[in-house]
Amino acid sequence: MTETIPFRKVFLGVSGASGAIYALRCLQMLVEADVEVSLCYSDAARRVLAEECGLVLGEDPSVLFPEDMDCSKVRLDSFQDIGAPPASGSALGHAAIIVPCSLSTLASVSGGRAGNLIERVCQVALKEAKPLIMVPRETPLSRIHLDCMSRLAWAGATILPASPGFYHNPRSIDDLVNQVCAKILGVLGIPQKHVQPWQGSASER
Repeated sequence: MTETIPFRKVFLGVSGASGAIYALRCLQMLVEADVEVSLCYSDAARRVLAEECGLVLGEDPSVLFPEDMDCSKVRLDSFQDIGAPPASGSALGHAAIIVPCSLSTLASVSGGRAGNLIERVCQVALKEAKPLIMVPRETPLSRIHLDCMSRLAWAGATILPASPGFYHNPRSIDDLVNQVCAKILGVLGIPQKHVQPWQGSASER
């Protein structure tokens, strides 16, 4: 019996915060789950990708994948193209993920701005009541940032900080990254094979 995934088409927006590896791994997990992805990197996110992961993203998203991974279901849209398909409520897809979400992007969206494709998609997701997951990584947070997060949560977004857990006994940076990305996909009910569900700790005897 084939497992039914409720979210077959997802927008993945990558803004210019540190944590490029989170977007990279999340994208790969979505593709592994046979999800169609509309992908958008901001100009700053492309710079962070090059500095943190050594990858230069042009117009071909295949650079973001291992050679043996099929990325034919990934569409790369321009950050400045507010007329791209995901900018419309009828073509957005089932959900939107912003990872990592810079505090600048978070503040802009909380203020109702839609000056680029990532901001526009966030506004569309909120008005259409579609899942919007925003993954801030920066710390510490000022009262302004916390207020913005509160406003977005009130509006219907899920605020999922990139705060990896340690209960699964991570042994590498990859384990920590995978745990956060598994959380993101878990919110949408999308299966992944990298992190097993928590089974509970052994009780004392």
